[in-house]
Amino acid sequence: MEVEFEPLAPHWREDPHPIHRQLRDRDPVHWAPESGMYCISRHEDVSRALKDPEAFSSAAMNSVLTDLGPIGPRLALALVGFLLRTRVDPFEMQRRGSLISMDAPRHDALRAIVSRGFSPRRIAAWEGRARRIVTEALADLRPGIPFDLIERVAVPLPVTIIAEMLGVEPERQRDFKRWSDAIVAVASGPARGNPAASGLLREFSALYVYLRDCARERRSAPADDLVSLLVDPSQEDALDELDVIQFVVLLLVAGNETTTNLIGNMVQLLIEREDVLRRVVDDPCVAPAVVEETLRYESPIQLVFRQATREVELRGTRIPKDAVLALLLGSANRDERVFPEPDRFDLDRDTKGHLAFGFGPHFCMGASLARLEARVALECLAPELLHCKRVGGASPWVDSFLVRGPARLELERQG
Repeated sequence: MEVEFEPLAPHWREDPHPIHRQLRDRDPVHWAPESGMYCISRHEDVSRALKDPEAFSSAAMNSVLTDLGPIGPRLALALVGFLLRTRVDPFEMQRRGSLISMDAPRHDALRAIVSRGFSPRRIAAWEGRARRIVTEALADLRPGIPFDLIERVAVPLPVTIIAEMLGVEPERQRDFKRWSDAIVAVASGPARGNPAASGLLREFSALYVYLRDCARERRSAPADDLVSLLVDPSQEDALDELDVIQFVVLLLVAGNETTTNLIGNMVQLLIEREDVLRRVVDDPCVAPAVVEETLRYESPIQLVFRQATREVELRGTRIPKDAVLALLLGSANRDERVFPEPDRFDLDRDTKGHLAFGFGPHFCMGASLARLEARVALECLAPELLHCKRVGGASPWVDSFLVRGPARLELERQG
C-alpha cells in the first residue's frame, strides 16, 4: 500500500515517528505531490545528500523557507511598507539568501568570516554565564506554584546568550524572542504563505531596522561583540549590512529555537524516565550523553531542503534536475539500520553519526554552543527535576514543520 506523506503538512507533527518508519521501510524516496518534493528518510541517503553540495544544492533552503505565497494586493502593500521602513529590498534579501542557503564558494567565504565568533575559546567562555542564567531562573521554582520550563529556562537561556554575544541591550531580549517566533511562524508555521494577514512583516521590519542601525553603530564605534567582529572595517572581508542582518536572522532561529527545543525535549524525556534522571544526578558526567541521545531521539530540527543540480538516482528512483528534496533528519536519526532499537531512549547508546546538526559543509556552526547550553541546563535542572511532577496536561508541540519541541512544559515542585 502506498505511503501518504506531505512534509509541510501539520498532520504528522504530534508524532512523526510511525510515518517515518513506514517511509524508511516501504518508500525511502517518497514523492509528495502537494509540496512537490522528494522525501528522503534513510540515514544513508540523507547523509549522502548533505555531504554532496555539488549534486544537492542548499538553495532550496531559501526557496522553501522564504516562499511568501501569491503576491496579491495585500502582500504587495505590506512589502512596500517593509521597504519604506527598512530601506531593504525584500526581493534582494530573498535573492541573496543566508548562510544555510548558499553553496561554495560564497558559503565557504562567509562561513570563514562568521566562524570567528564561534571559536572553541569563545564558546567555552559562555559556560559560567549560562549557569548563572539557569540558576537564577530556578530560584522561582517553589512548591505548589506551576513553573513553565520552556518560558522560564529553555527560552531565556539561548536568547540571553545570543543577545549578549551580539551586544544587544538586555531590555531588547524579549523583542528577540518575539522576532524569532515570527520568523518560525512565517517560514514553517501558521503564517506560512500569508505573512501580510498576520502582521508579521511589521515584526520583520522592526528586527531589520534594529539590526541595520546596530551594524552601522558598530562599524563606527566597535564594541566587544559579534556584530562588531563581523563589520570591522579594518578587515578586508567585513560583511555588509544585509549580510549581517541575514546572519543574525539565521542565528535567531538556528541558535535560539534549536536550543530551546533541545532543552524542552530533553526535560520532557527525563520527566518520564526517572531512572535516567537519577543517573544524571548521581553522575553529572553522563550529561553529555543525555544531550546527544536527545538530539538523536527527538531532533529539534526535523528536516532540511536541497535542490538537485543534475539528474540523480536514489534507490532506483530518478530525481530530475532542479527537483527539491526534503531530507528528513528526524527520520534518519531513528533509522534502525544505523541505531538499533531506535525508538528506545538509551543513555548507553553510541550516538555517533546522528544528523541533528546536519553533516558536511553545512554542519551547524553553533553546535558546540547548543551542546554547552543544554549540558549546563541539565546539570542545574536534574537535582530539581527529581522533586517535580508534570502538571497542566500534555504539552502542545510548536506549530512548525521545521522545528520540534514542546511549546509549554509546566512543572510543579513537590515539598
